[in-house]
Amino acid sequence: MKKIGMIVAIEIDAVLNRYGKPIAEKDAAGCRILEYRTEKYSLVVAHCGVGEIAAASATQYLITGYGVDLILNFGVVGGLTASMSKTKTCIVRKVVHYDFDTSAIDGIEVGRYLQYPDAYLPATEELVEKALSIYPDLVPVICASADKFVADPAKKEELHTRYGADICEMEAAGVVLTCNRNGVPCVIVKIVSDGIGGGAEEFLRAKYETADICFGIVDRIIDRL
Repeated sequence: MKKIGMIVAIEIDAVLNRYGKPIAEKDAAGCRILEYRTEKYSLVVAHCGVGEIAAASATQYLITGYGVDLILNFGVVGGLTASMSKTKTCIVRKVVHYDFDTSAIDGIEVGRYLQYPDAYLPATEELVEKALSIYPDLVPVICASADKFVADPAKKEELHTRYGADICEMEAAGVVLTCNRNGVPCVIVKIVSDGIGGGAEEFLRAKYETADICFGIVDRIIDRL
């Protein structure tokens, strides 16, 4: 039976609304851990809270503590282009950790970890293609990720111009980097809650509705992975 780990920052209500009460629940590693099981797979959900460090820590905990076969992250994001409008659903091909910066001492481009040829951290291409075959309406994207909520339209435009990024959020770099270092496949599905002209107010109005939409898609993907 496949064992799937899921990283959830703030959208846990979407999981509970669809799956209900877990078969087991505990607090561990700073997370709320929920376990579910079907005839096809077991699912371990880590509700870790916001940010790269929390997401990376939770990802490592699921890999080490539960031996998961893959990690899935879903959630709400900001759109960085006019086409990335509210409720647009995306599959992340690669992530740039845009506030990782050692350039002052080594001249390396902002966002680049030395073990990679450029600033982009790749998600698992096989899982990306599998998700697209299950739900072809997903839009493949580049995700700009950092411990910053981006509300300013000018900053959103800058991230798109500088990195070719389509969306921004606060956990994906931690998830992808940790999975890649452990050799564990990962897939990231996101939905836009606030467009390029939106900010905190639009996010707060839309986060629950959009999270529910996203998790409906994620549920279909999980069932066929």
